[in-house]
Amino acid sequence: MRHKHGYRKLNRTSSHRAALLKNLSIALTKEGKIETTLPKAKELRSYYEKLITKASSADLNSHRAVFAMLQHKECTNKLVNEIAPKYAEVNGGYTRIIKTRMRKGDSAPMAIIELV
Repeated sequence: MRHKHGYRKLNRTSSHRAALLKNLSIALTKEGKIETTLPKAKELRSYYEKLITKASSADLNSHRAVFAMLQHKECTNKLVNEIAPKYAEVNGGYTRIIKTRMRKGDSAPMAIIELV
């Protein structure tokens, strides 16, 4: 049983899962909205909202913490300087997941995740 397990494995190793979430976060920061499978979107929501919470203090330490998770200079700057200040007074709920369709090839449920 997986009661209170905490995260989805997504049929990947831990390093592959970390790279996947990092790349999805970079894409979401650049575009503002991406389409992916529903389980990936649900896992990304938790990861990305923690990033925004870290970036909201906008000091050097938070900048370094966000860069350590993203490893992408432009996206780190955009997240700390543009995206996080919008949510300074908000406690969570920075992203929205909208279920869209079933993917034709394997009938995977797809969803759009976007910044609110």
